[in-house]
Amino acid sequence: MENLNDKQVRAQILAEALPYIKEYKNQIVVIKYGGNAMINEGLKLSVMRDIVLLNLIGIKVVLVHGGGPEISEMLRRVGKQSVFVDGLRYTDEETAEIVRMVLAGKINKSLVNLIEGNGGKAVGLCGIDGHMMKCTVADERLGYVGKITDLDAKLITDVLDGGYIPVVSTVGYDDEGHIYNVNADTASAVIAGALGARSLILMTDTEGVLRDKDDPTSLIPKIYVSDIASYIKQGIISGGMIPKIECCKEGIRRGVGKVFIIDGRVEHSILVEILSDSGIGTMFVNGD
Repeated sequence: MENLNDKQVRAQILAEALPYIKEYKNQIVVIKYGGNAMINEGLKLSVMRDIVLLNLIGIKVVLVHGGGPEISEMLRRVGKQSVFVDGLRYTDEETAEIVRMVLAGKINKSLVNLIEGNGGKAVGLCGIDGHMMKCTVADERLGYVGKITDLDAKLITDVLDGGYIPVVSTVGYDDEGHIYNVNADTASAVIAGALGARSLILMTDTEGVLRDKDDPTSLIPKIYVSDIASYIKQGIISGGMIPKIECCKEGIRRGVGKVFIIDGRVEHSILVEILSDSGIGTMFVNGD
């Protein structure tokens, strides 16, 4: 049986969350879902339940997802080798079709089903639907990896206005009918900007930006976008973190209020970041 102290702790958590619930009510939050939280079944269930909870308290959640490991697995099954250029997947026309099948089909619909099974209402979308995500080639060396040239967010807003959670897979198109594999971090920043989102949350496999990469206690809780270049110059932001940070910067540039990098390996990390005083990752904001 739950004792009085446990009940008081639960009440304190709810009381602490109240001002944040009021702040975010009827606001749009875009969550880029990926990393270990997408692979670990326990974490996946926890994330979907948290998203349903946010929706039920009046926060308009848009879930944007990738699916690199599942794409690699499907390519392996069909006997096609994954090829990477500077750490980015080379995508020929056949690979682009497999990307569409895995992202817009298998992964997208499984997430919709999981949300629905936990009391939410969701609609699966991809960048081809409603000609949402028009692209051009981002880098000739990468084949059909897309750079978004135009984003029409009307279909997403229609789904939100209907009380549903849009689940968006980052597959794009061009006027010639080509299919594009679009980086989910980049796409989430563009989508958040187009929607005028209050916040963008990038779920990763790291605690956030660390002043010392070997010291998890050296988390930098808040970074002004004007300081990003200095952090890169100092080597605090380096390697694979640089593209993610550039996405954070792009989100702010497009008018998103706050951008967060959080550790998706921590259960309920979304709720802790949005609905508590403490937060859990690194927040990016405009200004000096």
